[in-house]
Amino acid sequence: MWLYLVAFVGLYYLLRWYRERQVVSHLQDKYVFITGCDSGFGNLLARQLDARGLRVLAACLTEKGAEQLRGQTSDRLKTVTLDVTKMESIAAATQWVKEHVGDRGLWGLVNNAGVIKPVTICEWLNTEDSMNILKVNLIGVIQVTLSMLPLVRRARGRIVNVSSILGRVAFFAGVYCISKYGVEAFSDILRRELQHFGVKISIVEPGYFRTGMTNLTQSLEEMKQRWKEAPKHIKETYGQQYFDAFYNIIKKGLLGCSTNLNLVTDCMEHALTSVYPRTRYSAGWDAKFFFIPVSYLPTSLADYILTRSWPKPAQAV
Repeated sequence: MWLYLVAFVGLYYLLRWYRERQVVSHLQDKYVFITGCDSGFGNLLARQLDARGLRVLAACLTEKGAEQLRGQTSDRLKTVTLDVTKMESIAAATQWVKEHVGDRGLWGLVNNAGVIKPVTICEWLNTEDSMNILKVNLIGVIQVTLSMLPLVRRARGRIVNVSSILGRVAFFAGVYCISKYGVEAFSDILRRELQHFGVKISIVEPGYFRTGMTNLTQSLEEMKQRWKEAPKHIKETYGQQYFDAFYNIIKKGLLGCSTNLNLVTDCMEHALTSVYPRTRYSAGWDAKFFFIPVSYLPTSLADYILTRSWPKPAQAV
């Protein structure tokens, strides 16, 4: 009985491996538009795809980031400045992409731009912080996608949305988790709505990685600032001891972030170049072997595992 089960599982993974190794033809003629290319995953993916011969259209928030990227790549790669929180910037970038791709359409759209800071307790956030995270991580993804969608549909191409493992298991950085749960939902809906147009949607869910978004010094300084600005009653509710302990937990987590960004960009590349891309990619050992298994546990058990090391607030009952 067990031998048959092992054989069946082994055959399944062998067939999946063979199927996923099939590569799309004429990649050198494919255009891919990537947001958030100043640094991190977007920057590495742009260089990775350019080295493979694809025609990369890289969107950077700053001209400095665009200039640095151009200096590291071939003449095939083109850059444009894009602020995903501004509709006029998205419209201008869409027109720029149209002029480059022509009648061929846009093969790949990678929604990578994102922010997480400040990393704090929900009660310590101000409205401006929350709105900025939602505008970049969720509303920006929706607006860029809908603006570029006719071009992707023309090419019967791919949309790759960068979510997070915190879009599967929410346990800190509350508004960031909300934004990534939204990306997951938007991607699922889009996949079902576009299935008859030949457009394929993939979600990439990275674990903890060291990028500009998780910069240790900036993250900790912004946390200190939000605690400093918190109302008196919030500080009394949690207490300085709670803040100090929470600060150290976040610091430890940030120090443990993986530096191997290829674990994420390889998933993105596969989603863009494989004949049979996956619907979801969990990137990183922590994502695969901790967070995904935890997501299937009973809620009470998952809560215990995720919060067992948390400190108690000063006014805890």
